[in-house]
Amino acid sequence: MKLGAHQSISGGYSEALKRIRNIGGNCLQIFSSSPRGWNFAKENKQEIFQFLNLKSQLNIDPIYFHATYLINLADDSRIGHMSKLSLIAELNLAPKLGIKGSIIHLGSYKGKPSPQKYKTLISQIKEILEKTPEESLFIIENAGNRKIGQTLEEISQIVKDVDDKRVRLCFDTCHLFSNGYKFNTTKELDIFLDKLDQLGLLQLIEVFHVNDSRDEFNSGHDRHDNIGQGKMNIDEFKTLLNHPLTKNFPFIIETPGFEKKGPDKKNLDILKSFVGI
Repeated sequence: MKLGAHQSISGGYSEALKRIRNIGGNCLQIFSSSPRGWNFAKENKQEIFQFLNLKSQLNIDPIYFHATYLINLADDSRIGHMSKLSLIAELNLAPKLGIKGSIIHLGSYKGKPSPQKYKTLISQIKEILEKTPEESLFIIENAGNRKIGQTLEEISQIVKDVDDKRVRLCFDTCHLFSNGYKFNTTKELDIFLDKLDQLGLLQLIEVFHVNDSRDEFNSGHDRHDNIGQGKMNIDEFKTLLNHPLTKNFPFIIETPGFEKKGPDKKNLDILKSFVGI
């Protein structure tokens, strides 16, 4: 089973590989550069060589970038332009590091949606895909807190309108819970997966973010909590980790950590204890 976490790249990309190994993970998510400000991903041949060697030695796979939280692809001014440039740089670097692609929050309409804002969103995604390698995946993450991609229907429409085989999906358990989707039992998860199938999304799943929620069910918020400390039923994690249609996907935590130092070994160990139950 693939269980991992988001880890810091402080000290270089290779340091993140050591960190995930130290907390018992075998897959990984990282930023391509500092998420504070528009710091675009840059190619460093020595760092790439070191990363690929250590990645192979430690058998950490798959690995994903997570795009900066500043991204807003529905914006038609400077923010949208910078978002586009940032993702083009990131998706061009990814395959050189053996990284599958980037997990992306699409942004916000900054008020009510409009045909023009939606047109901007789709055209900017298409342009990013045109200017990046075929093997680099554009992975849309479902959103919370009034952002683009809160409902399955909205995600399905975006996927259809972009119409590119490189588009994949990341579902975050906290964001699903905050938007009215839960699966405490196998039957409930079956219903959820059936809905994904009907919307043409099931075959596009790439990875799950596994986070508990600090907020109540259907609250619309997206604040993560440690596994078992939030408002979600613990059975939801057990169901997801053991269902035949979901158990083989990578599961990545973005929890605050029991010592408030970020995703940690204790969270991963809790998830590992659910496997096979």
